Amino acid sequence: MSDTVFNALALIIPLVLAIVFHEVAHGWMARALGDHTAERMNRLSLNPLRHVDLVGTVILPGMLALMKAPVFGWAKPVPVVKQRLRNPRTGMMAVAAAGPGSNLLLAAVGAIMMGIAVRIWGGTELGVIGKFLVANLNNFILINVFLALFNLLPVPPFDGSHIVEGLLPPALAGRYAALRPYGFPIMLVLLVGLPWLIPGFDPVGRIVMPPFEWVTSGYFELARTVAGR
Repeated sequence: MSDTVFNALALIIPLVLAIVFHEVAHGWMARALGDHTAERMNRLSLNPLRHVDLVGTVILPGMLALMKAPVFGWAKPVPVVKQRLRNPRTGMMAVAAAGPGSNLLLAAVGAIMMGIAVRIWGGTELGVIGKFLVANLNNFILINVFLALFNLLPVPPFDGSHIVEGLLPPALAGRYAALRPYGFPIMLVLLVGLPWLIPGFDPVGRIVMPPFEWVTSGYFELARTVAGR
C-alpha cells in the first residue's frame, strides 16, 4: 500500500463514519422527540451509501486536505420537520446538539479503542494492518472532535445556529433564521476564500483550534490511561 493510499484511506474512513453518525444522531433525537420523518424515509440506517454526498463527503474534504486548509464536509442532511417535534423550539435545539454530541461520544470510544490497541500491541513491531488501525483511530478522534466543535459555530447552517436560534427571543430568532440560505456561501468565503487571499487570516485557527487542542488532549490522555501508560 503506497503512502498516498494509506493516508487517504486513514482519513476517508473515519471521516465518513463521523459524518454518518453525526447525521443519524439528528434523526434519532428527532424521532425521540416526536418527528418520525427520517425514520419513514429510511434515513436512520448507518449504511454510508444512504448518507454520503459525493461532493461534501469525498471531493471537498479531499481538496481541502490537499490545500492544507481546514478539512470539513457534510453528508446528505437527515430530514427533520421542526413543527412535528413535541416542543419545536427546545426540540430543535436538542436535535441540533445531538450531532456534535454523538461525535464527542465517538471520540471517547476511539480513545478507549486506541488505548486497548496500545495495551495489546505496545512494545511489538506493528505490521501494515496494525499501523493502519492506529492511524484510523488517531484520525477518528481528531475528526470527531473537530467536527463537533466546528458544527457548534453559531453561524447558519451549522448546528450551533439552531441552538442560538432557540435561545433568542422569537422576533430575533426569526431574523437570525433568515440568514440560513446565505450561511454556507459566507462560511466558504470566510474559511477558504479569505485565508487563501489574505495571509494570516485564520478564523478556524483562532476560534476552533484552541478548544480543539484542549479537548483532544483530554481524549489522548484517556487513551494513555486505558493503555496503562
